[in-house]
Amino acid sequence: MQSSVLPIFPTSNIPPKSHSFHTKLHFFPPNNRVLAGSSYNFRHRMASLGGFTVKSNMGTSASGDNGFCTLVEYMGRGGIDVGDDLVVLFSHIQYASKRIAALVASPFNSSLSKQDNAAGAGRSSDRDAPKPLDIVSNEIILASLQNSGKVAVMASEEDDAPIWIDDGGPFVVVTDPLDGSRNIDASIPTGTIFGVYKRLVELDHLPQEEKAILNSLQSGTRLVASGYVLYSSATILCASFGSGTHAFTLDHSTGDFILTHPGIKIPPRGQIYSVNDARYFDWPEGLRRYIDTVRQGKGKYPKKYSARYICSLVADFHRTLMYGGVAMNPRDHLRLVYEANPLSFLVEQAGGRGSDGKVRILSLQPVKLHQRLPLFLGSLEDMEELESYGDVQQKVNPGYEV
Repeated sequence: MQSSVLPIFPTSNIPPKSHSFHTKLHFFPPNNRVLAGSSYNFRHRMASLGGFTVKSNMGTSASGDNGFCTLVEYMGRGGIDVGDDLVVLFSHIQYASKRIAALVASPFNSSLSKQDNAAGAGRSSDRDAPKPLDIVSNEIILASLQNSGKVAVMASEEDDAPIWIDDGGPFVVVTDPLDGSRNIDASIPTGTIFGVYKRLVELDHLPQEEKAILNSLQSGTRLVASGYVLYSSATILCASFGSGTHAFTLDHSTGDFILTHPGIKIPPRGQIYSVNDARYFDWPEGLRRYIDTVRQGKGKYPKKYSARYICSLVADFHRTLMYGGVAMNPRDHLRLVYEANPLSFLVEQAGGRGSDGKVRILSLQPVKLHQRLPLFLGSLEDMEELESYGDVQQKVNPGYEV
């Protein structure tokens, strides 16, 4: 594999294959929280993020001191208690994300792209053809899910078919391992997107290939959790477990994801739209009228909107989640299973809306693993105004072979 030429430096704490939350406790940096039902009592930890100190809203520790709350602590028995199985799964997902963060920041990753370009000389160009970094990221996630012992099947944007992992795994994971990888050489933010479902035990009697596909084609309304990891000036893991949307920032000094944005609420209306304006003349009349109206300040919100477009879905979505507005791709381009469902789950948990321009994303039943559709994500009032224009889905010049 080409991936073997690229050094990857994990930031900390390699989770072993394990099946119990309690067997994993010693692999996480010390903290001062006492976990219910456990004899572990950890010391207080000091940490800083980007030159400023962040304090969690999770309350006080057993020692009475206010402390930082890690992702695992937040999910565990001292926090919202999502169950040991999901805690173990997320401990492996966060480890994979730290490896990918090191990978995309490595000075050696450009050599992989050059090798791939040389190897691909003479091939027909394919805008969505995987680059080596996509493949390596996919392998990292697959290995972590295999080691967790908690995943029955993984479906990835990089694979033609889902991979059956463990008959006894309680969860199904769908993922886009490295969104925006074509921008890495320009140091533009990238990200990982993932969704978690429960394994459909009623399908266990079916042949492995069939049950793998059907488990992966669950409606977004059945999501147990979803999230993204943003690889940028900071590495941020944003997740929802069905009770709000929360963001955790990687503290490189400890290797922990620290709760920095609890209970994110997207503003009901923003002042930013995010779309590729270069395709304006391919847009339908409704979308053109909407954009012309809001950027002139003639919409329901009497201020002129600004355009912000990174062309990296996770980065554009993260900014929209923080500041409000709308992030969109009006073409049949983004994938329902790997991108639209997980991000729509997150934005809804934050008080926003995910839509294909006509109907709620999470209400759609996937029929194909790589099914594409238009995607609009954002503030509730902005989304309602956008959809009121009716014709906002681009059908002309999709930009790839359908």
